[in-house]
Amino acid sequence: MSTNPFLDPTLVRGDLYQDNGRLADRTHALHRAKISGSDIADTIANLLAARVPRGAVVLDIGCGRGTTTLRLADRLRPRQLVAVDASTALLNTTRDRLGHASARGSMVCSDFHHLPMPDEVADAAVAAFCLYHSPTPATAVAEIARCLRPGGTAVLVTKSLDSYAELDHLVHDAGLDPHLTNRPSLYESFHSGNLHTIAASSFTVLDVQHEDHVFHFADATHLARYLTTTPKYRITLTGGIPAIAATLRQRLPAPPYTTQSTVSYAIAARP
Repeated sequence: MSTNPFLDPTLVRGDLYQDNGRLADRTHALHRAKISGSDIADTIANLLAARVPRGAVVLDIGCGRGTTTLRLADRLRPRQLVAVDASTALLNTTRDRLGHASARGSMVCSDFHHLPMPDEVADAAVAAFCLYHSPTPATAVAEIARCLRPGGTAVLVTKSLDSYAELDHLVHDAGLDPHLTNRPSLYESFHSGNLHTIAASSFTVLDVQHEDHVFHFADATHLARYLTTTPKYRITLTGGIPAIAATLRQRLPAPPYTTQSTVSYAIAARP
């Protein structure tokens, strides 16, 4: 079993995504803290809008809670929008959020290594913040390419290896997880540094863009809420968020607590 929880299939199928709660809490805490960096769903939709005609068939692989799916529906007005995720709970959330737009969409529960769709069925595909859950991301990328028509566009999105590293130091310095520094990055499998190489194994890479995002946690409770959603941390302190926040206040300098992440986009075409 991998020491990286993002590569542990039991955790991925279980605590991480078996329901909507943990991912929603993590997303909300980050959005509240964010002070710099463009809206990722908007960026993805803009990148595709420049290359994909109206009336296209679009795949959103690893759709999660459907934030990007909804933006693709609004911006691209695809003839068909297929949201794919291995979590039934997240697909249900995506369907609910799409509302009337779901009439043009379909939900597919599937592992992205084995997509249940024919060859050359789609004009475009997005895989955002999901391929780092694969121990062999090039295999998943090849499967996405198989489903695209020649000339079809893919946007693959991930983060840098050192994303949120400042929080790792805070958690360690507060004594909440003394063995944290011995663990790999959550993004070790598919990250900003190997994005181009992996994308190029099945696609012609047209461009790779990197953008820094900065997050500002104004108080210890806000930071504690985020830390409890992050599977890298193994915090055994009893008492939940209030106890973690109290420890942060006692053992760290006064807030704010600032961290950053590099978000990277590969824009690629199937040869």
